Amino acid sequence: MNETHLISDLSVQTFDTDKNIENVIHTKKKYFTCDICGQKFLQKRLLRKHFHTHTKGKAYSCDVCSKGFSQRGDLNRHYRIHTNEKPYSCVVCGKGFSLRGNLSRHSRIHTNEKPFSCDVCNKKYSQKSSLNVHFRTHTNEKPFCDICHKVFAQKRYLIVHFRTHTNEKPYSCDVCGKGYSQRGDLNRHCETHTNEKPFSCGVCGNKYSRKSRLNEHLRTHTKKKPYSCDVCGKRYSLRGALNRHYRTHTNENPFS
Repeated sequence: MNETHLISDLSVQTFDTDKNIENVIHTKKKYFTCDICGQKFLQKRLLRKHFHTHTKGKAYSCDVCSKGFSQRGDLNRHYRIHTNEKPYSCVVCGKGFSLRGNLSRHSRIHTNEKPFSCDVCNKKYSQKSSLNVHFRTHTNEKPFCDICHKVFAQKRYLIVHFRTHTNEKPYSCDVCGKGYSQRGDLNRHCETHTNEKPFSCGVCGNKYSRKSRLNEHLRTHTKKKPYSCDVCGKRYSLRGALNRHYRTHTNENPFS
């Protein structure tokens, strides 16, 4: 569990990355204080864990890609990138997620909740990243590649693009070891190793190797379109189709 205990006056808050925040009142407890920032902790081990945020120490490294982490919990969550483990799934569309926070952000697509608003024009967005992209229409700021100076509307596109320069391939196949720069490419590749298709459509009988693919297919029958564009409101049945549409607003080819 990745949790941090910190005190403000007499109120100790427990922050757990996978659970809701709890508030607990302690009036006569001994606390361990950080010499750098003054934050107080209930246990000495929590103070040591917190201290890594100042020293940037990364005592835990990934055996697959060598990426370093200051806390073991962060490393354990990172491993899911390589194992493709997705313990959290959406009850609406069945899409799986490796982190609970990612599932929470995804759920707003279905609920149409938009908790992030622009300070300039008050336009509301369901995702913080969408607000950040929108805000650049006011500042005219765009992330760019330090090597080739290509400009991107979103930082995530820049990260993927940068791998064309570094040849980094953080996603590897457990069967043959082939590496990929994008998780989606790895997922498609893994299907070439097996012809097993345990998920079948109750309407037309089509079979699929992954439940998520079946869920996507079912929308061709239900005409359900759970993904909507924050810019123009147009709706799509597939997240990938929404991503492709979104680039008509940014006018970019993100992977070149």
